[in-house]
Amino acid sequence: MSLESVEHWVDETSALTRPKNVVWCTGTPEEYSNLVDVMLRDGTLIRLNEQLYPNSYLHRSDPNDVARTENLTFICTHTKEAAGPNNNWMSPSEAKTGVGKLFEGSMKGRTMYVIPYLMGPVGSPSSKVGVEVTDSPYVAASMFLMTRVGKPALDQLKSSDEFVPGLHSLGDLSPDRRFILHFPEERLIWSIGSGYGGNALLGKKCFALRIASWMAREQGWMAEHMLILGLQDPSGSKTYMAAAFPSASGKTNLAMMVSALETEGYKVWTVGDDIAWLRIDEEGRLRAINPEAGFFGVAPGTSVSTNPVAMHTIEKNTIFTNVAMTPDGRPWWEGIGTPPPAGLLDWRGGVWNGTGPAAHPNSRFTVPARQCPIIDSDWEDPRGVPISAILFGSRRSTLIPLVTEALSWEHGVFMGAGMGAETTAAATGKVGVVRRDPMAMLPFCAYDMADYFAHWLAMGKAMKHPPAIFRVNWFRKGENGKFLWPGFGENVRILKWILERLRGKTGARETFIGSLPEDGSIDIHGLSVTRDQMKTLTALDREGWRREAEEMGAFFRKFGDKLPPAIRDEHARLARSLNSSTQYQS
Repeated sequence: MSLESVEHWVDETSALTRPKNVVWCTGTPEEYSNLVDVMLRDGTLIRLNEQLYPNSYLHRSDPNDVARTENLTFICTHTKEAAGPNNNWMSPSEAKTGVGKLFEGSMKGRTMYVIPYLMGPVGSPSSKVGVEVTDSPYVAASMFLMTRVGKPALDQLKSSDEFVPGLHSLGDLSPDRRFILHFPEERLIWSIGSGYGGNALLGKKCFALRIASWMAREQGWMAEHMLILGLQDPSGSKTYMAAAFPSASGKTNLAMMVSALETEGYKVWTVGDDIAWLRIDEEGRLRAINPEAGFFGVAPGTSVSTNPVAMHTIEKNTIFTNVAMTPDGRPWWEGIGTPPPAGLLDWRGGVWNGTGPAAHPNSRFTVPARQCPIIDSDWEDPRGVPISAILFGSRRSTLIPLVTEALSWEHGVFMGAGMGAETTAAATGKVGVVRRDPMAMLPFCAYDMADYFAHWLAMGKAMKHPPAIFRVNWFRKGENGKFLWPGFGENVRILKWILERLRGKTGARETFIGSLPEDGSIDIHGLSVTRDQMKTLTALDREGWRREAEEMGAFFRKFGDKLPPAIRDEHARLARSLNSSTQYQS
């Protein structure tokens, strides 16, 4: 029945958009090669050096189409209240009459690609089917790398009535006619006027977070903007952790970390770098799958020194978007670790004159996850991996300590709900401004975030063995403006401390923001970090926290009476502690 529903929907979409022809994607390597050949012929892909980067290509998007456009992203629910103050809202009727007109004939002269795809491991009860139609061969090829296209999806459709349709058209790429619309009550996605990844690869943020977050609340699971990693200890056992970081805040680097303590037996394994779907298993534990099959990573800053695993992963079968290109056909970007060569072509295709970035700050690589040299052996386990700890992290140059453990599940949800992050180039707007980004989900939660917090709290109550929750911050700076903590592979030392906390093997001091590491409990042997710097990294600025609490309060007030009492109580507890002269001295 579902396949008939898909065919009916595709016929309706074809009648609306009027493509030259319709191609159903089957997911074969030959089909991917054909898509690449189409783009090589029309110039939308450039072949990179075949000896150094086999089967890899450069794509340049339109210069006005280089990032997520949150101001043009809408949640279309029957009531504005359902979308909440955290979303742009448009009524479904307005969306379908107004934006629907933009799709009329939008694919004239182009091929419509129909892409059935599976989000999640084959055979997993957590996996979901999507069907995207698009007139962009770049989107179709990227979906081949990011999802499981063709047979895995069609096989699941035979036994399920549930699928998420997504209609994407480049239109005329005008920002004035660009909309990314989500109809969560109908499980429907519309996107027009953009060819950029997050706006056009509808399985990613649109389905796996926005639509899935709505589905998860209704069905009793969680769809989160989280990496998943496994930390192997010297005994060989693995402990899995999920971590929520805003885009371009070191998520991929953490997910693919080369452990600085590997010689001592601590090794990190990658399950996913961006999105986690989590369910409670029969033992009352939280299990996570990575719904994606690929990585869509930020290129600038990625190098052999910062993320050698990513650099090895992208050596073949990769589509690079908006990076610079060397004269001998290699991708290049700021922070890659090599100087820009003469004759470097910038991300727009012109010879770089040395001013402005050569690669766009939000330039990307799209690559199959199976190529990751440290991909976890259980990354496609249909049951998912058991999560023992959840980390919330963001880029904050001041105030937030290196690591803090929540005092309870409710306190941890409050920690995530009040999280502030310094903005990056992944979204349009000013860079470096602190804004609230609860659980790194502010741009991705398809319903009222007060209800989202309530769902987190309810999930905690439903678990017999909830994960411990931690807040981390690798980005704190000293008075000289330099980072105090070396980060990257040294972050395993913080994961080690978290592991020891989970096992009750190290102490912590309770403060007004949570439990902080006892002096000397974080392993810093071999580092140039001094004891004084460690004290600074875990120091508490009471006045700064008062301001932080006020800003959190202003954010929470946006949700009015819908804010869960537990969040309100934790915020009040923090305020009382800050105003106490005796309790929780820093």
